[in-house]
Parts: sequence; structure tokens; C-alpha cells
Amino acid sequence: MKLHTINTGFFKLDGGAMFGVVPKAIWQKTNPADANNLCTWAMRCLLIEEGNQLILVDTGIGNKQDEKFFSHYYLHGDDTMEKSLAGLGFSTGDITDVFLTHLHFDHVGGAVLRDGDKLKPAFSNATYWSNEKHWQWAVEPNAREKASFLKENILPIQESGQLKFVTEQENIAWQKDINISFAYCHTDAMMLPKINYKGKTVVYMADLLPSVGHLPLPYVMAYDMFPLKTLTEKQAFLEEAVSNNYILYLEHDPVNECCTLQRTEKGIRVAETFNLSDI
Repeated sequence: MKLHTINTGFFKLDGGAMFGVVPKAIWQKTNPADANNLCTWAMRCLLIEEGNQLILVDTGIGNKQDEKFFSHYYLHGDDTMEKSLAGLGFSTGDITDVFLTHLHFDHVGGAVLRDGDKLKPAFSNATYWSNEKHWQWAVEPNAREKASFLKENILPIQESGQLKFVTEQENIAWQKDINISFAYCHTDAMMLPKINYKGKTVVYMADLLPSVGHLPLPYVMAYDMFPLKTLTEKQAFLEEAVSNNYILYLEHDPVNECCTLQRTEKGIRVAETFNLSDI
């Protein structure tokens, strides 16, 4: 097995929304904001090369939305999905599986492209993976989360016949050396791949832990649907991670790709940060 970082660029979100009730004077020490109170975040996907499979975890925001949509998120950086894949000698047509942790636009937008007047899967030869509970949550969204679930990012996947569902079961074995944990705080039934890699466990954190700046328990995003559940889920996961020396792969941290954890007097905090290629 080989793991590859797939960078798809950066975007900006309101710092207050990203850190909830935590005061700006505290969170800006790790994630400084610009004059508009916006912080920069990565959209860091993961490519798993295993035998005849090329498994892509999440797809970034894509490029099919209109100028007004993108004006809210200030996309920047030179990286794209296509450029990152090409740098490894691959193209979108080589991807065999697209694993979607959840269906918010910054995770699934790149899964579908616009071809003239039509929308179609960006990975023409891939099977797309979600789970039935989260899929229904996304296609029949609540009013608070509706702006994150865009039908043009989601429905073309099902219409193409390329969609399959993972069984919703904690720590279920999905592929060789890849298990799935479920989280229910940020959105319902988000999936976190846990990958056995070089004798270590690498966990793709999605939005359970967007960055190292979110490690303290009260640092909970205002975007989370169930913030009190975030506290308990995050605490349980961090205890599991530090006890088992997991490597956390961070999708949104603008600086740090991976980290390990340690127990301190202030709680569980970062031990080391490093790149995936350093493992």
C-alpha cells in the first residue's frame, strides 16, 4: 500500500464559525484571521494505492459553481485535483473508488463536473461510496444544513449508477487494511477511514478534527449539527488515538498534514506534526 497527499487548494471560512464559542483572542493564536475575520483552510484529500485499486478520499470543492458562489469562499493556491493526480502519474480516469466522508460541498464538490449543460461524475470509472443514512440526511436536508448540501454535487452520482453504500457499523472492515469509524456530531453518519499503513494506524479526520487548533475539547465548530455530541465523540476518539498512537491526517489544517498526540496537564495535545511522506 502507498498513501499520497492530494492537495486541491485553499479556501476561507469565518473564524468565529470555525471555533464556535471560543473567543477570537484565543483561537487566532493558532489560526490567524484576515481583516474580514476569515481564516484559511486546506482541502487536503488522500489517495490510497492498493493493488489494482486507486481509492480517493474526498474530492475538494471542485470548480463547477458560479462566480457568486466562489466569491464567498476565496479559493486560492495553485493546487487542483487534476494537477495533484498528474504529479503522481495518474488521471481522474484511473481512480477506481471515491470514498466520500460526507456530502458537504467542500468535500464532495469535486466529485461531479459540468460538461456543457450536463452534470456527470468527475471520476468516470470509479465507484462512489457513501452510506445510506448520511445520503438520506443530505438529499432531504434540514434548514440549518441545507446550504452545505448542494444537489448538483450529490444527485448526479446516484443518477450515474456509480453509487454504492457502506454498511453503517462501527469499525467495519471496508477494504483490505481499511476500516471505517462513524461520527454523528458534525453531520449525521460521517465516515472516517482508519488505514493500517506501515504498521501504524492513519485516520483521515474529515471534520471531526479540522486542524490541530481544534484539539482542546471546547473548540467546536458552529457548523456542527450536534455540538454537545461533538464534545463526547471527540473526547472518546482522542483517548483512543493517544492510547494507540494513531497518526491523524488533517483535511483542513492549512499547515499540518499529520500529527500524533500526547497527554499533557492541559489535556490531549499535539506531540509531533509532519507530512504524510515522512511516515
